[in-house]
Amino acid sequence: QVQLVESGGGLVQPGGSLRLSCVANARIFSLYEGSWYRQAPGKQRELVSSLAADGTTNYADSVKGRFTISRDDTRTTLYLQLNNLKPEDTATYYCRVEITSSYDVWGQGTQVTVSS
Repeated sequence: QVQLVESGGGLVQPGGSLRLSCVANARIFSLYEGSWYRQAPGKQRELVSSLAADGTTNYADSVKGRFTISRDDTRTTLYLQLNNLKPEDTATYYCRVEITSSYDVWGQGTQVTVSS
């Protein structure tokens, strides 16, 4: 069974940076699309970025030019580099992998707080 574990969240000042990691127990990111979502209090979960197996990336307009999604050579880890963070980026960030249209796996989430 595929499992995902996120890490790298924390408290950072506006303009700061963080790198989130999502470690899988298999080389799934070479086969399936990996993505990062976030959910702020009182708001719906939203797609932040995705990385397809063929390397195609996608970003929400609100993070374009500031966030970068990538994966490691072993294809077991998905990253999200967060630069020039803003208070509105505060949220719990979740990693997701879509195995089939009816089966996806989520991590437990990592909290990102941007505040001075």
